Amino acid sequence: MQPIPASMYWTLFAVAFLGSAAFYTAIHRMFAPPPDDEQDLSKLAKKEVGTSSVFSGLNPNGGLVDRLDLFLLKTFRLDVKLEELHMMLGRPQKPTPLDILHLKEVFALAFGTLAFLGTGQWPMALFGAAGFFVPDSLFNGRVRARQAGIMRNFPTMVDLMALTIEAGLDYMAAIERILKNVRPDQRTELENELQKMINEVQLGYTRRDALKRLAMRTGVPEIRSFVGLIIQSDELGTSLVDLLRNYAADMRFRRLNKAEKLAAQAATKMLIPLFIFIFPTVFIMMLAPMMKSLISGGLGF
Repeated sequence: MQPIPASMYWTLFAVAFLGSAAFYTAIHRMFAPPPDDEQDLSKLAKKEVGTSSVFSGLNPNGGLVDRLDLFLLKTFRLDVKLEELHMMLGRPQKPTPLDILHLKEVFALAFGTLAFLGTGQWPMALFGAAGFFVPDSLFNGRVRARQAGIMRNFPTMVDLMALTIEAGLDYMAAIERILKNVRPDQRTELENELQKMINEVQLGYTRRDALKRLAMRTGVPEIRSFVGLIIQSDELGTSLVDLLRNYAADMRFRRLNKAEKLAAQAATKMLIPLFIFIFPTVFIMMLAPMMKSLISGGLGF
């Protein structure tokens, strides 16, 4: 067998690397949450995440890790993206944006090392770049799970707001009254975000900005629509109770339609495990005795 020419080897390497990057990008975009509006909400997000950046403590003249962190942040403009990801996770104490960056670096190093050890070729270490983006998929999954938990309780919260507003309170007082009836250790993600909004209003933020920050922190399209509904009601002076009732009914209707759509797709999705796992097992159980008898000299029946 003739050896592969060096030019062909590097061509195949480049095609494999670009193909892997394109495949990851396609999968990432397929399961990524929808992008936010590039209007005043995105500007507000950048302003929000830039005020308390954890990357300000990095020393340009410090150790290798600090200099590597600053190089990646400046080269790929990751500071705002990591802060936004941390905000969409609910601003947990761990991981911080700096922890997420370090995790991305560890994955890149691990992928590059494994590629080199598996092939013995230094250029294969470039596949470590794919490992740099693996934590994004992991954390985006956590963000989607958090958003699903928020949406699970959102229609009920809107109905409670409508009942409380109908009793004579405005929407901020209604939200505060609802939250007072829930113990802090039993609050859901939605109730925690609403409490943050109440705290921001008490600190001096306008109601409009506090509502926009609520939509920005959750990243849920339904909450963005809910915020726009309240702001529009404030500006036009329309009745908020009827709007909230109609909005809650519309959300439940869309949830029912989504459940029916998923139920209709279940039969089609079940074909994959049937063909891969169940049908081969059934065929083996049915045909194995016959094949054994046929090999031993009989026909099996």
